[in-house]
Parts: sequence; C-alpha cells; structure tokens
Amino acid sequence: MQFTNEQLNAALLIIRVTLGVIFFAHGAQKVLGWYGGYGLAATVGAFKNYMKIPAPLAYTASFVELFGGIFILIGFLTRLTALGLIISMIVAIYKVHWKSGFFLSSGEPNKGNGFEYNLSLIAISLFLLVTGAGQYSLDSLLKLWL
Repeated sequence: MQFTNEQLNAALLIIRVTLGVIFFAHGAQKVLGWYGGYGLAATVGAFKNYMKIPAPLAYTASFVELFGGIFILIGFLTRLTALGLIISMIVAIYKVHWKSGFFLSSGEPNKGNGFEYNLSLIAISLFLLVTGAGQYSLDSLLKLWL
C-alpha cells in the first residue's frame, strides 16, 4: 500500500504529538516536580547518588526530556532532539532498567521496571530521526534540515 504525502504527514504529526507529550510529562516531573515528580534538585541528587551520573549530565538529561518533549511536539530541531532523546533512553536502560529484564512489569515485588517502554520510545525517536518532523512542523516552516 502506498501512502500519500498527506497520510505520511498526518502520521508524523500523531507520532510527534504523542512522543512530545510523553517526554514533556517526564521532563516536567524531573525539572518542575509536576505530575508526581520530585523536582530538579531531588532528581539530580538521585541521579548522582543512586545511578552515579554526574550532576551536569543529570541536569542535561532532565532538560533534554522537558525541552525535547516541547521541541518534538512542535516539530522544532526534530532530528537533533530525537537523537538527544535516544541517548537519554539508552542511558536509562543501561543505568536503571536493564537489570529488571525486558518487561515493564515483571509481576515480581521489588524487581523494578524492565526496558520495553524505553525501547519503544527509542524506536519512535529513531523513526523521527530518520524521517524528520513532516510538513506540519516548525522545521518545515523554517526549512530546517538538522
């Protein structure tokens, strides 16, 4: 089945909005303490103390998720932003989720969450890295090719 440009651009918009909302929400938890999050100071402290991630990288990861969600949502610097989100999720898998296995919920108490969710976010971000934002985006309006 061949897709028209309109169908592809509509699909890209749906994917961008969904991914943008997800990352904005997680970034807002980390940076602003919204949606049940703990805020920037607690997030950076947890990254440093429990995951042994240096503070500058903890700040970077938090803001990549917050602003990355906004940028993906509006389709601004989409390819560059998608790359940043992919890196953030690879680190999350390596530092947190790998030890809990694949499945998000193993059903075992105190086992933690596996990496299937992060892998899904990587796949969606990789799709945007390859395709770009589509016609309904700031990138298209500004003709950015990053």
